[in-house]
Amino acid sequence: MKIKDRARRAVAALMVGCLLWPQLLWAEEAIDESPNEWAMAGDLLVARPLGVVLTVGGAAVWLVSLPFTLLSGSASEAAGTLVGGPAEATFMRCLGCRNTGYTGKDAEAIKRMNERNAEDSDS
Repeated sequence: MKIKDRARRAVAALMVGCLLWPQLLWAEEAIDESPNEWAMAGDLLVARPLGVVLTVGGAAVWLVSLPFTLLSGSASEAAGTLVGGPAEATFMRCLGCRNTGYTGKDAEAIKRMNERNAEDSDS
C-alpha cells in the first residue's frame, strides 16, 4: 500500500511540475527585448493592425465622450487612455517588443558603424 501512495504522490508531483513549467518559460520570455522573427512577423501582421484599429476606435469613442469629459474636466485623461495608450503601444515600440518606448538601438548601431568606418579610413 505504501508503494502505491508513493507512486501516486510522485505522479501528482510530476503532473504539477509539467503544468508549471510552461508558466515559467512564458514568464522568462515576457522580459525579452530581442524578439525573434516569429514575434516580429506576428507583431507586424496582427498586433500593429489591431493597434491601429484600437487607436482609431478610441479616437471615435473619445470624440463621442468629449462633451461629457469637458464638463467633468477629464478630457485630457480620457484622450490619454482612449487614444494615447493604443497609439503609444502601436507606434512607439520596436517590432516584436512588448514594452513601449524608443530603445535607440538603431542610433547606437549607426554610431558604431560610423566609428568603424572612420577607423578603417584612418588605417
